[in-house]
Amino acid sequence: MKILSWNVNGIRAAVRKGFIDFLKKEKPDIIGLQEIKISDAARAQETFDFAGYQEFWNSAERPGYSGTAFLVKDGLKVKYLSKLSWDKEGRIQVLDICKYYLANIYFPNANHELSRLGFKIDFSDELLKYLKKLEKIKPVIVTGDYNVAHNEIDLARPKQNIGNPGFTDEERTWMKKFLAKGFKDTFRELHPQKIQYSWWSYRANARTNNIGWRIDYFCVSDSVLKKVDQAFILDQVKGSDHAPVGIEIK
Repeated sequence: MKILSWNVNGIRAAVRKGFIDFLKKEKPDIIGLQEIKISDAARAQETFDFAGYQEFWNSAERPGYSGTAFLVKDGLKVKYLSKLSWDKEGRIQVLDICKYYLANIYFPNANHELSRLGFKIDFSDELLKYLKKLEKIKPVIVTGDYNVAHNEIDLARPKQNIGNPGFTDEERTWMKKFLAKGFKDTFRELHPQKIQYSWWSYRANARTNNIGWRIDYFCVSDSVLKKVDQAFILDQVKGSDHAPVGIEIK
């Protein structure tokens, strides 16, 4: 099974930039999208041609902000879990995909001046409790934009970014705690020394110069890791400031 994840930075913009062609080329069984930036009302006025895919949407209460979506190949039997009452920003989706739960998460950005750092840590702690409850039933795959570079290898300029959003002690400590709770970072487990990024600033030709960050992940319950055949970043795919990431799993 091929599962992808992509922060598209606006689903309408992504479609204009070739998302449909990407979908046809890559043919994922499931893809989780983050930052769709479209309300339910606005989506009702749009026509998206995701032929061959079931659609599951989780828009934020605030129009045009945040939000997540799943596209699942027709014929795959999945169960879409109910939206969490405390997820006001459309950041959490979970599918029951038979042997696993698949969670699609758009973690909050700490923001400049770290104005949402506290919110992010509280959100992440609440999410971790929820994921551990799910894990008591069956193993969990947690993908999405985590908005944190865990270690220095995960960004091009670690020294210059200490304390900046996405590389604060608080965020990195939470990521360490998350992994200590029994989750495995598939990309880093399969590629311990590989330097590859999934996000680049739009400023200063960062993508051209590959001055990037790896902040998009597939983390899995410990028992799942041995079933992951591949973990990869499609960093040549354009259309967003993020690149798609993925796994191939038995």
